[in-house]
Amino acid sequence: MTVSESTSVAPNQPASTADDSAFGPAVLWLAFGFLLAGLGTVMLGPVLPSLAHQWRLTDEQSGWLFQAKFIGSFLGGMTVPRRLRFGILGGMVLSCAGFGAFALITSLNQGLIPGCATLFVGGLGLGQIIASSNILAGRRYPEGTGSALSTLNFFFSFGAIITGVVAAAVMPRFGLRSPLLIFAAIFLVTGLGGFVMSSGRGYSPGATAASNAQESPLPRDLFVLFGLCLFLYGGLETCMTGWLTTFTLRFSDTKLLGGQSALVLLWAALTAGRLLTSALLRWISEATLQRIALVLSAVFIALLAVAHQGAMISALCLLLGFSLAPFFPTTFAILLRRRPSARTAGIILAVSGLGAALFPWLMGLVSTHTGSLRNAMIVPLGLALGLLLLSLLIVRARSSTAGPA
Repeated sequence: MTVSESTSVAPNQPASTADDSAFGPAVLWLAFGFLLAGLGTVMLGPVLPSLAHQWRLTDEQSGWLFQAKFIGSFLGGMTVPRRLRFGILGGMVLSCAGFGAFALITSLNQGLIPGCATLFVGGLGLGQIIASSNILAGRRYPEGTGSALSTLNFFFSFGAIITGVVAAAVMPRFGLRSPLLIFAAIFLVTGLGGFVMSSGRGYSPGATAASNAQESPLPRDLFVLFGLCLFLYGGLETCMTGWLTTFTLRFSDTKLLGGQSALVLLWAALTAGRLLTSALLRWISEATLQRIALVLSAVFIALLAVAHQGAMISALCLLLGFSLAPFFPTTFAILLRRRPSARTAGIILAVSGLGAALFPWLMGLVSTHTGSLRNAMIVPLGLALGLLLLSLLIVRARSSTAGPA
């Protein structure tokens, strides 16, 4: 049994249709849109302590906010239109509407249910932006897909890095409403600018046709294993980035800026670690580096769960960021070696949104029912160990199902 959905362009398809598949925002608009997507994806974590205090939320209820946003992100990633520029524009409009409404909800103190609804809409937009932009970059630069995607995702990580700094700088002075409204408006301006100033630069119809001709159906066992990997990793990364500010403020003597600095350090290490991963893969195989990184991640999460001082938490955040960094690129390198169709790879990517929706909520549930967020660190620790097991199973499945060379 295989999973064989394909979005490839047939060789005899009209050139105008093929060209349209790589047509979208010019590179600067595409990059800035991905920076906004990074900001929007991790935005909830830095504002959560203030929001939970304002709405008097338990940790379990706070987890529902993550769940709503990332379920929206999953559905957005699963419903990317064929004309990717419309997916990016639609995602920008939805993000503007969702985050703008969320800003009004916070100012009116409407509470949990309206907050979840507006974050769902914002997440739907983010899912459209992330999936459409990644597929567009891959189609526009078929001969350098890895490099193009790495560069594009750098802007996502950079957006995530500055989220904590921006939140710490503007929230004490301006609150939530005005900064969120401005943030929402920038989504709309970026979406319209990218739609008007579109480009197909770098697109090579011949190279894309050759690449599509080599696509291979992905065996179902590998499809399930890779899907589970992204499902668990989406949950692991979001558990850490979503709850880290709250954890730092609750279990150390730091104030808001110090709590945000731990999040900034984690994202900075994740970003730098992706560059380091590229260098290490010259000497170490993807599978080996992946397993080493997962073992270290589990160790650092366990140490973080018992850390008390702000300096120790910050140091562990740096180490954890470096150890988490190799997982996503090594996993996708192993997956893309099987040459799956774009739709199959897109579905696997979108599944990470479900993990990001479920596990931060589960972490809040455990915290509420055990009385401590420290106890809830068992959730990301279990995810790291589960990913290590899946890594070993993928190696076994690959050896029993020989893929194309």
